[in-house]
Formats: sequence, structure tokens, C-alpha cells
Amino acid sequence: MNLKIMRDKKVIFIIGPTAIGKTSLSIKIAKELSTEIISCDSRQFYKELQIGTAPPNKEELAKIQHHFIHHLSVKDKYNAGQFEIDAIKLINKLHKKLDTIIIVGGSGLYVDAICKGFDELPAIPLKTRLILNSKYQEKGLAWLQKKIKKIDSEFYKSCDKNNSQRLLRALEIYTETGKKISSYKSNKKKKRKFNIVKIGLNSNREDLYKRINKRVDTMIENGLIEEVNSLTKYQKNNALQTVGYKEIFAFINNKCTLEEAIENIKRNTRRFAKRQLTWFKKDKQIEWFEPNQINEIKIFISKL
Repeated sequence: MNLKIMRDKKVIFIIGPTAIGKTSLSIKIAKELSTEIISCDSRQFYKELQIGTAPPNKEELAKIQHHFIHHLSVKDKYNAGQFEIDAIKLINKLHKKLDTIIIVGGSGLYVDAICKGFDELPAIPLKTRLILNSKYQEKGLAWLQKKIKKIDSEFYKSCDKNNSQRLLRALEIYTETGKKISSYKSNKKKKRKFNIVKIGLNSNREDLYKRINKRVDTMIENGLIEEVNSLTKYQKNNALQTVGYKEIFAFINNKCTLEEAIENIKRNTRRFAKRQLTWFKKDKQIEWFEPNQINEIKIFISKL
């Protein structure tokens, strides 16, 4: 079944938990619509992370033009606010030649960056940033989590609690302004020049966990340990404070066995998927499908 080309300018989000099959579905839909794909998966932005973030492979990238895949270095600093600016600029540019654009990813905050936008966050003096980062390096992630939970419980409930960069940003803002980062979240959606459609993929927990475990095993087979080992000198960089990398760093640093590291990746990825679903389930605009309901998804899109 061929999908009809839509008259209005639209973006179709394909979202859901990690390992659910977003990449393969997005490519199929993009081919049907003769369009391009924008990634809003913040873990796939970094060019050095070729294995542990499960980006589209070379064959998949060759089928459809992708944007925001491996366009940054782990040495770069980047956040959702910057992504909002870059993504909206690109969407407006692509809509000059395309009626519909596919956006795919599992980073809820980055989905919101496009759909809702953010209020401008205050600039933080370098001195404040260095002081707080030094405290974090000294006292660790647990200390940082405890601080954020105390000063901004609303933000703490919904954020990735292992993302030290995001937690530090919240602490910087509170330290400098006395205001919670959640207070800067725009209560009024920014007006966009395009219509937004959201397609969510999910399955039963057992199937999702099998997918996650299989993906981790495949990453190990494809050289994840070697990839992480090559990034040792950057292990404290914010881009590498992510599932799949910090666990292997723990093994490299003799804090656990390889078997323990692999099991920790699987466990932490399952927890990450649970947080993703908690975030997305709050969004009533999302139309949910099973990963194998491709025809149903095509029919849904053709009726838009």
C-alpha cells in the first residue's frame, strides 16, 4: 500500500522505548513518503559512539537521508535548548521541498524541544559551572542526584537520573538564580508552522526486554568493549555518562567483571526503557502501535 502525500506541512514523530524498532519503521515510512529523517535521539548525536547508541547502520543511512546523526563530538557541549534552535531551523528548510518529515527517537526532552519549545534558560557564569562540576567530580553521581531531588522534585521525577549533564544544569540554574529548572519549562507551547503527528511503538514487557537483551549481546559482538576502551580519556565527558559506556568503563577500571558489566548494561537499559515509557505515556497525542503493525500504521498515516 502506498501512502498518499499530504498537502499540509507535517512532521511525523516515531517514538518509543529503546530497541523497540523505531529505526526500521521510520525508514520504511520515509521511503513510502519520499522524505527525510531527523533524529531526536540525543545519544546518537556523537560521531565517536558508533556501537553503543545503536544508530542506523551504513546500509540504513544509505537508504534515506538522515539528519543529526553523528554530527557532534563527545568533546562538544550540547543541550535540548540548542537542539530546539537547530531542529526548527532544519525543519523549516526541509519543508520548502517536502510536505512531510519523519522525526525519530526516544529522548522525550528532545521531542518536547520540537513540539513545545523551551523558555530561554539563564546564562551561568563559568566560575559557578567549574565549582559545581568540581564538587560533582569529588562527591559523585549519588550526591548530585540527592541535591536535585531536594531542590526540584518535579524535575527529578521525570529526568534521566543518570544523566549528570542534565542534573548539573539544574543545579547550576538553582545555585545562580534560586529558581528550579522546571520553572523555566514553557507553560505555553510555542506556535509551530507545521502539524505534529505522534506514532508510538510499544510491546509487552517480556518482548521488549528480550529485544533489549539481544541488542546488548549484539553490541558486545560488534566491538562495544573496544569502542569504549578507545574513549577512555573522555570517560568523564558528559556525552559518555550514558548506558552502555559507563558500565564498560567500570569494567575497564577494574570495578566489576565483564560479565557483571554486561548484565548491568542490560539492567540499566531496561530501566531506561521504563523511564522512556513513563515520559511518553503522559502524552495523550501519541497513537500507539505494536512494532509489527506496519500496515495499520500506514493506514493511520494515509488518513491524516
